[in-house]
Amino acid sequence: MRTLYSRIVLTTIAIMVISSLIAFVLSNLYYQYNLKPFNDQKVTIMAKDIGDFYDSHPEMDIHDYLHHIGQLGYQFYLVNDQGKEWFYGGMFRERDLSPETVRQVLNGKVYHGIAEFPSELFITGFFDNVLSNSIGIPIQVEGSPHALFIRPDITVQFGEMRIFFSIIMAIAILLSILLVGIITRYIVKPIVKLTEATQSVAQGQYNIELNVTRRDELGQLAEHFSQMAKGLAQLEQMRQEFVSNVSHEIQSPLASIQGFSQTLQTKRLSEEQQQHYLSIIEAESRRMSQLSKQLLMLASLDKEENILEKSTFDVAEQIKQVLFHTEWSWRSKDLTIDMSLPSTYVYSDQQLLHQVWTNLITNSIKFTAPEGVISLRVIEQNNNQCSVEISDTGIGIPQEHLPHIFNRFYRVDEARDRSEGSSGLGLSITRRIVELHGGRIEVTSQPGKGTTFKVILPIV
Repeated sequence: MRTLYSRIVLTTIAIMVISSLIAFVLSNLYYQYNLKPFNDQKVTIMAKDIGDFYDSHPEMDIHDYLHHIGQLGYQFYLVNDQGKEWFYGGMFRERDLSPETVRQVLNGKVYHGIAEFPSELFITGFFDNVLSNSIGIPIQVEGSPHALFIRPDITVQFGEMRIFFSIIMAIAILLSILLVGIITRYIVKPIVKLTEATQSVAQGQYNIELNVTRRDELGQLAEHFSQMAKGLAQLEQMRQEFVSNVSHEIQSPLASIQGFSQTLQTKRLSEEQQQHYLSIIEAESRRMSQLSKQLLMLASLDKEENILEKSTFDVAEQIKQVLFHTEWSWRSKDLTIDMSLPSTYVYSDQQLLHQVWTNLITNSIKFTAPEGVISLRVIEQNNNQCSVEISDTGIGIPQEHLPHIFNRFYRVDEARDRSEGSSGLGLSITRRIVELHGGRIEVTSQPGKGTTFKVILPIV
């Protein structure tokens, strides 16, 4: 299996090769359509200047003249009407000039071999050292017609430069491959770390550290992955605690039910004792039923899929109904109810919000001493929100417990809450319902003085 590192290196090298070939083809096309006519014209002017200079100095020996010019970086082919040939400068790779072409030049026509040189895909014609790739002009030598063919000697004019550029290209290619390997390793290294971290997470190991200090997309990915791993670790811890708490909550009433049922079956008890044990069994059964209902409600709230059935209703009137349903509880403790509940209409889920007020008011009644005070306030705010405050003069909550009271199964006083049948889920359900409505819940408390829950909900 190819690694990501090898894939990137091979892909980059393939891109370099393909791009080089494409660049060569495009440059060749540019030469064929733009530079070739220009070079033909340039060499033609040069050839005519050489011929004109000889014509203006007839006393010069043509062979010495062309020999010296050939040493300056040009190739010459001279032929007379008798077919006698002379070569000066560098040698042509091929002597592929047709007799018809020589005859036309002897008759006074200029031969444009550079412009007429056939185009090929991977050959830049200007560098093809063949006789047909030249410029031919007619010239008179001692009164006899001659044909002079000329082209630049690329080997002499660009020899060192070709070697120089070849060395540069070779070094550039080697350095490119080396740097691609180094840079690719730098790019792939955090991905390898992420792969190893992913395998650790898949095996249930969430406490991982990715020492990636980069600030690019890979650095952000590593940072987000670390945050995800921490979140998964917290979720796993919460899951384990949740399972442990649920098991404990179920085990406790089941043990009571089992124990008292066995007692009722094996011992002779008075009717009063039987009734007492049966009442305990009934209470524990009711506790299990309440726990199962709350767990089902939490599960449905966590799904968040079309759970809200909103309608417009008076939230103040709903709170009054909750007070009416709990009247026996607060009257038996001789509690004072201080109400300020002006009509305030909200667009919310009526049944779920009823559960919110029931949970909060029930808690206030439970933890407020006899002859205490419970205050209820509904305040409509200017930003399309309403605030519902439920305060009591109860025992209060210590400050260190306030950040955790909305956690599932959390209890401020384990012994007291269990004795009063609390499951530790009521406030979790309350907060979840409020959040689903786009609101928030706040709490302030002082031990011995009381607690205030403030629910802020959008009106629309």
